[in-house]
Amino acid sequence: MLDQLILFVASLAANFFSALSGGGAGLIQFPMLIFLGLPFGVALATHKVASVALGLGATLRHLKESHLERRLSLIILGAGLPGVVLGAVTILQIPERIATLSLGFLTLGLGLYSVFKPKLGLEHTPQNQHGAALIGGIAGLFVVGFLNGSITSGTGLFLTIWLIRYFGLDYTRAVAYTLILCGLVWNGTGALVLGMIGTVAWNWMPALLAGSILGGYLGSHLAIRKGNLWIKRSFEIVTILIGLKLILG
Repeated sequence: MLDQLILFVASLAANFFSALSGGGAGLIQFPMLIFLGLPFGVALATHKVASVALGLGATLRHLKESHLERRLSLIILGAGLPGVVLGAVTILQIPERIATLSLGFLTLGLGLYSVFKPKLGLEHTPQNQHGAALIGGIAGLFVVGFLNGSITSGTGLFLTIWLIRYFGLDYTRAVAYTLILCGLVWNGTGALVLGMIGTVAWNWMPALLAGSILGGYLGSHLAIRKGNLWIKRSFEIVTILIGLKLILG
Protein backbone atom coordinates (compact mmCIF):
# COMPACT_ATOMS: atom_id res chain seq x y z
CA MET A 1 0.00 0.00 0.00
CA LEU A 2 2.86 2.40 0.79
CA ASP A 3 4.45 1.79 -2.62
CA GLN A 4 1.08 2.36 -4.32
CA LEU A 5 0.63 5.63 -2.40
CA ILE A 6 4.12 6.81 -3.40
CA LEU A 7 3.39 5.91 -7.02
CA PHE A 8 0.09 7.78 -6.99
CA VAL A 9 1.46 10.98 -5.41
CA ALA A 10 4.54 11.08 -7.65
CA SER A 11 2.46 10.37 -10.74
CA LEU A 12 -0.06 13.05 -9.80
CA ALA A 13 2.67 15.67 -9.32
CA ALA A 14 4.59 14.69 -12.46
CA ASN A 15 1.57 14.73 -14.73
CA PHE A 16 0.13 17.92 -13.22
CA PHE A 17 3.27 19.88 -14.10
CA SER A 18 3.54 18.10 -17.45
CA ALA A 19 0.00 19.12 -18.41
CA LEU A 20 0.67 22.68 -17.24
CA SER A 21 3.88 23.15 -19.24
CA GLY A 22 3.38 20.85 -22.23
CA GLY A 23 5.58 17.91 -21.26
CA GLY A 24 8.07 16.67 -18.69
CA ALA A 25 6.24 13.97 -16.73
CA GLY A 26 9.27 11.72 -17.07
CA LEU A 27 11.33 14.09 -14.89
CA ILE A 28 9.68 12.62 -11.80
CA GLN A 29 7.82 9.49 -12.89
CA PHE A 30 10.47 7.62 -14.89
CA PRO A 31 13.38 7.97 -12.38
CA MET A 32 10.95 7.14 -9.58
CA LEU A 33 10.17 3.76 -11.16
CA ILE A 34 13.87 2.97 -11.36
CA PHE A 35 14.40 4.14 -7.76
CA LEU A 36 11.64 1.79 -6.57
CA GLY A 37 13.40 -1.17 -8.14
CA LEU A 38 12.38 -1.56 -11.79
CA PRO A 39 15.14 -2.26 -14.36
CA PHE A 40 15.64 0.45 -17.01
CA GLY A 41 13.80 -1.41 -19.79
CA VAL A 42 10.84 -2.35 -17.57
CA ALA A 43 10.62 1.18 -16.14
CA LEU A 44 10.70 2.61 -19.67
CA ALA A 45 7.81 0.44 -20.89
CA THR A 46 5.81 0.95 -17.69
CA HIS A 47 6.18 4.73 -17.78
CA LYS A 48 5.24 4.85 -21.47
CA VAL A 49 2.02 2.93 -20.82
CA ALA A 50 1.16 5.13 -17.83
CA SER A 51 1.87 8.31 -19.80
CA VAL A 52 -1.03 7.48 -22.12
CA ALA A 53 -3.33 8.26 -19.19
CA LEU A 54 -1.86 11.77 -19.05
CA GLY A 55 -3.07 12.27 -22.60
CA LEU A 56 -6.48 10.94 -21.63
CA GLY A 57 -6.83 13.29 -18.66
CA ALA A 58 -5.65 16.28 -20.71
CA THR A 59 -7.95 15.36 -23.59
CA LEU A 60 -10.98 15.37 -21.31
CA ARG A 61 -10.23 19.03 -20.48
CA HIS A 62 -8.78 20.43 -23.70
CA LEU A 63 -11.51 19.11 -25.99
CA LYS A 64 -13.94 21.48 -24.28
CA GLU A 65 -11.94 24.39 -25.73
CA SER A 66 -11.82 23.02 -29.33
CA HIS A 67 -8.29 24.32 -29.97
CA LEU A 68 -7.30 21.53 -32.35
CA GLU A 69 -7.55 21.85 -36.14
CA ARG A 70 -8.06 18.63 -38.10
CA ARG A 71 -5.47 19.32 -40.82
CA LEU A 72 -2.60 20.17 -38.48
CA SER A 73 -3.55 17.25 -36.23
CA LEU A 74 -3.26 14.84 -39.17
CA ILE A 75 0.11 16.34 -40.14
CA ILE A 76 1.44 15.87 -36.60
CA LEU A 77 0.22 12.28 -36.45
CA GLY A 78 1.33 11.32 -39.95
CA ALA A 79 4.82 12.78 -39.59
CA GLY A 80 5.44 11.84 -35.96
CA LEU A 81 4.11 8.29 -35.63
CA PRO A 82 6.75 6.65 -37.89
CA GLY A 83 9.42 8.35 -35.78
CA VAL A 84 7.77 7.09 -32.58
CA VAL A 85 7.82 3.49 -33.82
CA LEU A 86 11.44 3.74 -35.01
CA GLY A 87 12.53 5.31 -31.72
CA ALA A 88 10.77 2.68 -29.60
CA VAL A 89 12.36 -0.14 -31.61
CA THR A 90 15.91 1.25 -31.38
CA ILE A 91 16.02 2.72 -27.85
CA LEU A 92 17.21 -0.44 -26.11
CA GLN A 93 20.22 -0.50 -28.47
CA ILE A 94 21.44 3.01 -27.56
CA PRO A 95 23.80 3.49 -24.55
CA GLU A 96 21.63 4.97 -21.81
CA ARG A 97 24.09 7.62 -20.60
CA ILE A 98 24.83 8.97 -24.08
CA ALA A 99 21.14 9.26 -24.89
CA THR A 100 20.17 10.97 -21.63
CA LEU A 101 23.13 13.38 -21.67
CA SER A 102 22.36 14.51 -25.22
CA LEU A 103 18.70 14.94 -24.37
CA GLY A 104 19.64 16.93 -21.26
CA PHE A 105 21.60 19.55 -23.21
CA LEU A 106 18.85 19.81 -25.83
CA THR A 107 16.13 20.22 -23.21
CA LEU A 108 18.10 22.81 -21.25
CA GLY A 109 18.62 24.69 -24.50
CA LEU A 110 14.86 24.75 -25.10
CA GLY A 111 14.20 26.40 -21.77
CA LEU A 112 16.95 28.99 -22.17
CA TYR A 113 15.80 29.74 -25.72
CA SER A 114 12.29 30.48 -24.47
CA VAL A 115 13.64 32.65 -21.63
CA PHE A 116 15.62 34.82 -24.04
CA LYS A 117 12.67 35.09 -26.46
CA PRO A 118 10.19 36.99 -24.24
CA LYS A 119 7.44 37.16 -26.88
CA LEU A 120 7.76 33.53 -28.01
CA GLY A 121 4.42 31.72 -27.99
CA LEU A 122 2.36 34.56 -26.60
CA GLU A 123 0.48 35.20 -29.87
CA HIS A 124 -1.13 32.79 -32.32
CA THR A 125 0.36 33.50 -35.78
CA PRO A 126 0.06 30.31 -37.92
CA GLN A 127 2.85 29.82 -40.49
CA ASN A 128 4.72 27.19 -42.56
CA GLN A 129 1.69 24.93 -42.88
CA HIS A 130 1.60 24.80 -46.69
CA GLY A 131 3.91 24.17 -49.65
CA ALA A 132 7.67 23.71 -49.39
CA ALA A 133 7.84 25.15 -45.85
CA LEU A 134 5.63 22.31 -44.63
CA ILE A 135 8.31 19.75 -45.61
CA GLY A 136 10.69 21.20 -43.01
CA GLY A 137 7.94 21.06 -40.43
CA ILE A 138 7.23 17.40 -41.23
CA ALA A 139 10.93 16.53 -40.92
CA GLY A 140 11.05 18.20 -37.51
CA LEU A 141 7.95 16.33 -36.38
CA PHE A 142 9.54 13.02 -37.42
CA VAL A 143 12.66 13.77 -35.35
CA VAL A 144 10.54 14.77 -32.34
CA GLY A 145 8.52 11.57 -32.77
CA PHE A 146 11.74 9.53 -32.75
CA LEU A 147 12.80 11.20 -29.49
CA ASN A 148 9.36 10.56 -28.01
CA GLY A 149 9.50 6.87 -28.89
CA SER A 150 13.02 6.41 -27.55
CA ILE A 151 13.60 8.69 -24.53
CA THR A 152 10.75 9.40 -22.13
CA SER A 153 11.92 12.34 -20.02
CA GLY A 154 10.44 15.56 -21.31
CA THR A 155 10.21 14.84 -25.03
CA GLY A 156 6.70 16.31 -25.22
CA LEU A 157 8.39 19.64 -24.58
CA PHE A 158 10.16 19.31 -27.95
CA LEU A 159 6.82 19.04 -29.75
CA THR A 160 5.48 22.05 -27.85
CA ILE A 161 8.39 24.29 -28.80
CA TRP A 162 8.45 23.04 -32.42
CA LEU A 163 4.77 23.87 -32.85
CA ILE A 164 5.42 27.34 -31.44
CA ARG A 165 8.69 28.17 -33.17
CA TYR A 166 8.09 26.65 -36.59
CA PHE A 167 4.31 26.56 -37.01
CA GLY A 168 3.57 29.82 -35.15
CA LEU A 169 1.18 28.51 -32.50
CA ASP A 170 0.79 30.13 -29.10
CA TYR A 171 1.55 28.20 -25.93
CA THR A 172 -2.07 27.33 -25.13
CA ARG A 173 -2.70 25.74 -28.53
CA ALA A 174 0.71 24.06 -28.72
CA VAL A 175 0.27 22.44 -25.32
CA ALA A 176 -3.19 21.19 -26.33
CA TYR A 177 -1.75 19.49 -29.42
CA THR A 178 1.12 18.04 -27.41
CA LEU A 179 -0.99 16.62 -24.61
CA ILE A 180 -3.68 15.14 -26.84
CA LEU A 181 -1.75 13.95 -29.91
CA CYS A 182 1.62 13.23 -28.28
CA GLY A 183 0.26 12.23 -24.87
CA LEU A 184 -2.52 10.02 -26.15
CA VAL A 185 -1.65 8.83 -29.68
CA TRP A 186 2.17 9.01 -29.88
CA ASN A 187 2.63 7.61 -26.37
CA GLY A 188 -0.03 4.99 -27.02
CA THR A 189 1.88 3.80 -30.10
CA GLY A 190 5.18 3.79 -28.21
CA ALA A 191 3.57 1.91 -25.33
CA LEU A 192 2.24 -0.72 -27.72
CA VAL A 193 5.65 -1.27 -29.32
CA LEU A 194 7.54 -1.33 -26.01
CA GLY A 195 4.87 -3.60 -24.52
CA MET A 196 5.43 -6.09 -27.34
CA ILE A 197 9.23 -6.11 -27.21
CA GLY A 198 9.70 -5.36 -23.49
CA THR A 199 8.10 -5.96 -20.11
CA VAL A 200 5.48 -3.83 -18.32
CA ALA A 201 5.03 -3.91 -14.51
CA TRP A 202 1.24 -4.21 -14.68
CA ASN A 203 0.82 -4.51 -10.91
CA TRP A 204 2.19 -0.95 -10.58
CA MET A 205 -0.21 0.41 -13.14
CA PRO A 206 -3.41 1.25 -11.15
CA ALA A 207 -1.75 3.95 -9.02
CA LEU A 208 0.20 5.32 -11.99
CA LEU A 209 -2.91 5.51 -14.18
CA ALA A 210 -4.99 7.20 -11.49
CA GLY A 211 -2.30 9.82 -10.83
CA SER A 212 -1.75 10.40 -14.56
CA ILE A 213 -5.40 10.95 -15.42
CA LEU A 214 -6.10 13.23 -12.45
CA GLY A 215 -2.84 15.16 -12.81
CA GLY A 216 -3.37 15.59 -16.56
CA TYR A 217 -6.86 16.96 -16.09
CA LEU A 218 -5.99 19.35 -13.24
CA GLY A 219 -2.83 20.66 -14.94
CA SER A 220 -4.69 21.27 -18.20
CA HIS A 221 -7.49 23.05 -16.36
CA LEU A 222 -5.06 25.43 -14.66
CA ALA A 223 -3.16 26.05 -17.91
CA ILE A 224 -6.36 26.99 -19.77
CA ARG A 225 -7.49 29.31 -17.01
CA LYS A 226 -4.12 31.10 -16.64
CA GLY A 227 -3.24 31.52 -20.34
CA ASN A 228 -0.08 31.82 -22.45
CA LEU A 229 2.27 33.74 -20.16
CA TRP A 230 1.67 31.37 -17.24
CA ILE A 231 2.25 28.34 -19.51
CA LYS A 232 5.39 29.93 -20.97
CA ARG A 233 6.91 30.41 -17.51
CA SER A 234 5.96 26.85 -16.50
CA PHE A 235 7.52 25.53 -19.71
CA GLU A 236 10.77 27.36 -19.01
CA ILE A 237 11.01 26.13 -15.42
CA VAL A 238 10.26 22.52 -16.32
CA THR A 239 12.65 22.38 -19.29
CA ILE A 240 15.54 23.88 -17.33
CA LEU A 241 14.97 21.50 -14.41
CA ILE A 242 14.72 18.48 -16.70
CA GLY A 243 17.83 19.49 -18.62
CA LEU A 244 19.88 19.89 -15.45
CA LYS A 245 18.52 16.61 -14.02
CA LEU A 246 19.48 14.66 -17.13
CA ILE A 247 22.93 16.26 -17.36
CA LEU A 248 23.83 15.89 -13.69
CA GLY A 249 22.28 12.42 -13.38
